[in-house]
Amino acid sequence: MNPTPSPEAPVPAARPFGLVIVGDEILSGKRADKHLPKVIELLSARGLQLAWAEYVGDSPDRITATLKRAFASGDIVFSCGGIGATPDDHTRQCAARALGAELQLHPQAEVLIRERMQDVAREQGVPYEPDRPDNIHRLNMGVFPRGAELVPNPFNKIPGFSVGDVHFVPGFPVMAWPMIEWLLDTRYAALFRQDAYLEQSVIVFGAMEATLTPLMESVERDHPAIKVFSLPSVDHPQWGRHIDLGVKGEPAAVAPAYAQLLAGLHALGAKLGPELVRP
Repeated sequence: MNPTPSPEAPVPAARPFGLVIVGDEILSGKRADKHLPKVIELLSARGLQLAWAEYVGDSPDRITATLKRAFASGDIVFSCGGIGATPDDHTRQCAARALGAELQLHPQAEVLIRERMQDVAREQGVPYEPDRPDNIHRLNMGVFPRGAELVPNPFNKIPGFSVGDVHFVPGFPVMAWPMIEWLLDTRYAALFRQDAYLEQSVIVFGAMEATLTPLMESVERDHPAIKVFSLPSVDHPQWGRHIDLGVKGEPAAVAPAYAQLLAGLHALGAKLGPELVRP
């Protein structure tokens, strides 16, 4: 007698990922943001996508409002920057305000920060003085909202923190990016999806988006699992003025939607160029 086959494990539902980038230096142009493209890259390598991103300066009220939305969203959110202990670092305090939670020195964070201070003293060949005012001040980097969990920092041991699915890391890429990778690989590996996303498009010459809009709407209406995209260009070095018109979504849903899109373009007599496929 053949055993009854066990049902396949359900595929975890997709969850939106968000990104918050904190700092006046980004908005003023003193530093160029590198987090957005890197987080997109880290997610893409795991079959995931970024749903939204927000930039916010060093305004406590604005940071608090942004984090309130992040906590209320139910999304998986990474927040980069502002968790240090200088006067322009407000993210830890704003996270507590957004949650209505008390701030407290996390005991394990204190251990790690003290270890880091001892490491620095050893490297500099000076005695470690735990009660020195600047060393006491450094402990503020471990003051997090009550109930926060630590995010390990492989660069210098000074941890970030998580509250639920909102995760706080430093603004320094050399620290932030390994910490985000650690979160993805330890907390969200069940969400990884291989070959789960596809874009298929065609270069359309000499057409106006307004003329193509009814076709795009019909394809989205008939295939609700996909999205139609239209990327016009007026000065492309290879194709000149054109529209990159296509559909994106799970591969099985993309194929019939793209076939309908192509059929509609042929019916309109559109002049078509190369077809493009992007995983």
